[in-house]
Amino acid sequence: MGLFRLLFWIALIAAAFWLWRRLVQKKAAAKPHQTTLPMVRCAQCGVHVPQDQALQSQDRWYCSRAHLEQDSNAGGR
Repeated sequence: MGLFRLLFWIALIAAAFWLWRRLVQKKAAAKPHQTTLPMVRCAQCGVHVPQDQALQSQDRWYCSRAHLEQDSNAGGR
């Protein structure tokens, strides 16, 4: 009788764990995925930065104000 009780509790715990995992996976799938931001390359140093953080002058992008000014002082390329 003791073996039957042990198997019953193991099966009950396994079923509860399986149900819990399914509920957690559904909640994780319901979260919206973060969208990626477009990246641009700095015309001065070549580093890639998100477009919303970059500075633009005509058709060129820069990672900082210093690089924008350095490139404009040099007359652009």
